[in-house]
Order: sequence, then structure tokens, then C-alpha cells
Amino acid sequence: MNTWGTNQGRDIPFDIIGQHWPNAVGTTTTKSPLDSKWSMSGGGKWELDDDVRVGGFLSFFYDRDSSFYDNGIEDSWFVTPTEGLVPEYFGGNPASGEFQSSLLDVTQASESVQWGGLGTFGIETPNHKLGVALLYTRMAENTAVLATNTRGKAYFVGPDFIPGNPVYDPTDPAAPGNNQYWLSSPYQRLETLVYTEETTASTIFSGEHKLDFSGDEASSGEDADGGLFDTPILDWRLSFSEAVYDQPDKTQFSAYWLPPSNDFFPPPEPGAWLALRPAESTLLGWAQHIWQKVTESSDQIAINLKLPFTLENDRVGYTKFGVFGDSVQRSYTQSSFTNENDPDSFYIAGWDEPWSTVFPTQTHPMVESIYDVDYDGFQRIGAVYGMLDMPLGEKFNVIGGLRVESTSLSTNVFGGPGATWFPPGGLVPISFASDPTAANTNFDQSDLLPQIGLQYEANDELVFRANFARTLARQTFRELTPILQQEFLGGPIFIGNPDLQLSELKNYDFRVDYTPEEGWFFSGSWFYKSIEAPIEYAQFVAPQNFSYTTAVNYPQGTMQGIELEARVKMDTVAERLKGLALGANATFIDSSVGLPQDEQDALALIGYPMAERPMTGTPDFLLNLNATYELEATGTQVGRFYNLSGTTLESGAGAETLTGVFIPSIYALPYATLNFTLQQSSGEHWKGFFQAKNLLNPEIQTVYRSEYLPADVLNTSYTAGVDFAVGLSFQMDF
Repeated sequence: MNTWGTNQGRDIPFDIIGQHWPNAVGTTTTKSPLDSKWSMSGGGKWELDDDVRVGGFLSFFYDRDSSFYDNGIEDSWFVTPTEGLVPEYFGGNPASGEFQSSLLDVTQASESVQWGGLGTFGIETPNHKLGVALLYTRMAENTAVLATNTRGKAYFVGPDFIPGNPVYDPTDPAAPGNNQYWLSSPYQRLETLVYTEETTASTIFSGEHKLDFSGDEASSGEDADGGLFDTPILDWRLSFSEAVYDQPDKTQFSAYWLPPSNDFFPPPEPGAWLALRPAESTLLGWAQHIWQKVTESSDQIAINLKLPFTLENDRVGYTKFGVFGDSVQRSYTQSSFTNENDPDSFYIAGWDEPWSTVFPTQTHPMVESIYDVDYDGFQRIGAVYGMLDMPLGEKFNVIGGLRVESTSLSTNVFGGPGATWFPPGGLVPISFASDPTAANTNFDQSDLLPQIGLQYEANDELVFRANFARTLARQTFRELTPILQQEFLGGPIFIGNPDLQLSELKNYDFRVDYTPEEGWFFSGSWFYKSIEAPIEYAQFVAPQNFSYTTAVNYPQGTMQGIELEARVKMDTVAERLKGLALGANATFIDSSVGLPQDEQDALALIGYPMAERPMTGTPDFLLNLNATYELEATGTQVGRFYNLSGTTLESGAGAETLTGVFIPSIYALPYATLNFTLQQSSGEHWKGFFQAKNLLNPEIQTVYRSEYLPADVLNTSYTAGVDFAVGLSFQMDF
């Protein structure tokens, strides 16, 4: 698939108003390009004299990549009081005989080009270090998504759904089901073409200074005068970053198809395409062109003063003080064009002759949307802290500190003349014209964040650690802004929540590390987190009768688990196993959140009571296994890497009390990945390599799951494919 040249440039085409859209609105099939990547780097360090060294490093990379799958599924289901579990429908209902459904078969292809570079330079003396780093990356990506719905018709029309219904047969114009149910869940074709450019640029200045006032650099780092502290160390960091997401044109086209029918078009006609306005886009036409740009800048400063000291038993500790500041600004703008008042709302053709192929040659006047929403966001974080690492006796260390942190976060949301926003839990959308500032946020909070830890070194091999810390989890701009966000037409929808608050975490963990000999390492830990107002993702039904996900603060949450890790070099077991190294780590997690009372009441009202569930985004386990082998004699390196992620809740269940609709929770199912690498050196300068990624090529799936369902119901599914790569590298040391 490709996008027929969707990059129309950066300029918003206001001159298209009143004209028909001249460019492609649909997908086509073509051969995938050849993927490739290359990079080069170099650097060094030089002595200017006995006390001054300078160094630098430069690198550049280029990566062309593509991906494709044609077995995707994007199904939306809900439970109604009368039909039970059925595909989500809108624009009517099965009883009325005129409605749309959403059981989508998805084909998606993308190609991207990414390039960038990194440059660093530093100068160093015995007491001072100064450095600067410059980073720039740029990526352009073309994505085409084709989503078709033919399974909805087969589900709703026929005796399997309503006993006695005539069977639907799209190949037989005379079939009774065609004439009787031609507007019941008709075939759909949804096409999305997206071109985006993303750039990031960062400039980072840093320094470290030993504040040796004795004038004797040789004594640097020691307390030559017998004072309380050894030589103080001052370090600082100043960074300026900017990230730009530029979407010059996102084209969306949607239509539904009616088979030949005596009740609409006579049988000699092949069928007809009609305009489809999805439930979430009813205010726009069926051809939409969306310009979007997000610019985010961040300025950070950090200054730390470390005061080391040495005790009588020669154990070293330190106290440290610091300040931190981060200022982030974000600008989000959107301009949309659509054929909102288009009179030509049908096209006579068969299912295999999509309307999108001829749409650019027809007359479809474009108008500028009055429903766009922009916003500006601002976040400022300031902190001061102090900490102490104090040795106690010969084996204990106490590490404690206190951080005073302030967060200021605000968003200003601007809507067009007809724009609306979605209030949390509201029954109807709110117009910006009626209240221009209601969707804004203004959040200020200051927190005391203590931390205390204890470390006990039983011997050289065995170390015990215990820690407590209070931390924060902040809202993102995306989670705060109540605008509809959708990756592709027909895909899942996310809407932000301006009432969202940050979460406060109390973290406890106990850890044991064991190093019996060189190359061997074993570790085990237990952790527990108590979370106030955790940010959770839950599902709701909008007034326009479409489901969406939003972020909500739940009252309380907990998470606990154990982590296990092992790394072993096998040459200590047998000399013939020299070069073989094995590694494994596993995490097992149990989490729970209590639902807000209003959600509990809503679910209980429609007959699906629920008081708690797992936390979103938290897998119940993670497993990683790796094995590497290096044969020095031949310059051969081999590696295998296996990863398995457990079941993960993506969004919690939701209810719509007016209609009694219940949306079950959505879980991501476990899937494993297996990667293989082979590298072979040749001579002094050359290396060849072979890589195979995702060898198992598993189905990546999400399902609807609930104690009120007899079994899981498929929500999404696709396979990412297997990637193979070969390459060659050259290295020369001077």
C-alpha cells in the first residue's frame, strides 16, 4: 500500500475552499521499498599539555524502514439490555433496520526515513570538566490504513442473529435479505492517509568542578587541612530542547456500499457507494483533510553541590544539595477541510470499485471546518533537595533525603465557532461559544518528597538494601485536553480529562544482591506501591453513541510484586564453555485499584457491579531470557533474546446508564518475541552481521474480558512480521 503522494507540503491550502480536492483520498497497492540503514562515527581525546585534555565525538545515522500487515482486526463490541453482547452500532439500531457497525478488517503499511546526528566536545583539567552535546533527529513517515467492514453484515443479517431472517447474499441481487435489510450494517470502507514529520533538537551544557581552595591540585579529593569535608564537588547541567510533530495532511475518506437491490437501485446496477459519517465525525463530511502541528520546548537547569567526607574508619560518605528547574511549553494547532455540504452523496459502482479512486476527479466543494480545537500548554517544575549518605560502622550505610517540589501546569483550549468539548461524565458536549474557558486547566501543587534507605554489606558477595520514597506521577497534556484523538478512521478514540490530578506514590522495596564470583550475579527484590489518585484509563460512551477511552483519577491503588535476576558466565563452570553467558530476569506483579463511587453506581445500576480491578498498563508478569556466545579465536559473536509480557489491562469497563450499555474491560494478551544476532569479524577492521527480529511472529491481540462474559471476545489483532537484516561495518583506530 502507499498514500499516492499525500505530502502536500507544509502550507495550509486555504485557496482550496470552494474547490474540489485534487489529490488522492484512498489507498492503492504497490511494492515495498528496500529497507536500509547506515551510520558512521568517530572521535578521540588529545593531551594539550600535562594538565589539559580535550576530546570530541561525532556520529551520524540514516535509517529507511517499512512495515506492512494485512491481517489486522479492529472490532468494537458492547453489551446491551436487549441483544446482549453485540458489535457496537450507531446511526440507528437493529430494531430500526438502519444502522452501522464496526467490525473492521485492517490493512496497514508505512514507510519512514529517519536521520540524525550527535556531536560532543569536552575539555578537562584535574579539577574541572566542561562539555557540550548537540543532538538532532528528523523522521518523515508515510502511513496508509485501509479498514473494511463486511463481517458486520454477516453478523446482523440472517437467522444466526434473528431466527427466521432471510440470509444475506451480496452476490445474488434477488436474495430476500438484500431487499429487506440493505441498510442494516452495510459494507464500509474507511481509508486514512497520513504523512508526518518529527524533529528533535537538543543542546546540553554540563560541567563538574572540584572546589579545591588549597592551591595544591595533587591534594584534590582529600581533606589536606583536616576540615570537616573533603574537596567539594559542584556539577551543573543546562539543556535546551525542542520537539516538533508536523502533520501536513491527514486524509480520511469513508463510504458505505449497498449491493444491488430492487428497493434502491435496480439489479442491473452493480451497487452504490454512499457517504458515511462515522459517529465521532458526524459534523464533518466523508472526505476530511486535517493539518496538525505540535511544538514542545523544554528548558532545564540542575545544580548540585556534593560535600564528601571520610570517617575515622576510612569509610567515605557525602552530603549533597541541589536545585532543579524545568519549563515546558506546548502549542497544538489544527486546521481541517471537508466536503461538509457536498450534494453528490453517492457513486454507482461495485464493491471492488471504491469511490475513493474517482473522488478526486469529481466535483466536491471543500469548506474550512468550524469545529477545530487548538490548545497551548505550560508546565513548570521546580525543586530543591538535600541528601546524606552516612556510613555506620563497617557494614551499614543510611541514605536519606528530602525534596521540595512544586508543579505548575496549565492548558488554554481554543475552539472554532462550532467546536465542542467533552466534559468528564457529561451527557452532552459543551460548546466553546457558550463558555470559552471551561475546558482550560490551571493546576498548582507543592509536595514534600522524603526518601530513606538502608544498605548492609554482609560481606564482599552479599548486600541487603531497603528503601522508602515518596514520588509523583504527573498528568500529560494529552491526558488533560478534552479533544478527540484518533490514529486512523475507525480506530480507538481517546479524549482527555481536564479534571485530572497528579498521583502520589509511596514506594517500599527490599533487595538482596549476591555475587558469588566474578561474572556471576543473582538478585531478588520485593516492592510495594501505595498510590493515591492513580491515573487510570476507562471507557465511556459519548452522546453521539460512540465509545472512547479517557483518563480518570481513581481513589486508591496498590501494586506489589517480586523481581528476580540472574547473570552467569559459564567459563567458571567448565573451561570448554568459555564465551557463553546466560541471563534471565522476571517480574511478577499484582495490582488493584478501587473504582470511583460514581462508576460503581453506574455499573451497578445496569446490572454489572464492580468495585475494583487491576491497574491499567501493568502486566501481571515480565520475562526476559538471553544467551550470548563469543568465540575470540574466530571473532564470532552470537546472541539469542527472548521476551514475554503477561496479560495487561489497557482500559477499564464502562457503562452508559441512559441506554444500559455495558462496555467490558480491554486486556492485551501475552505474546513472546525472539530475536537472533550473529556478528563475524574479518581482519582488523571489518565486521559483518546478520539479525533476525520477531522470529515467532506472534499474534498481538487485545480482548474484551469480564466476569459477566462467558469467554474473551476479540478486540484487535495483527502480526508484526519477521525482519531480517544483513550489514557490514568498518572500524579504524588512529
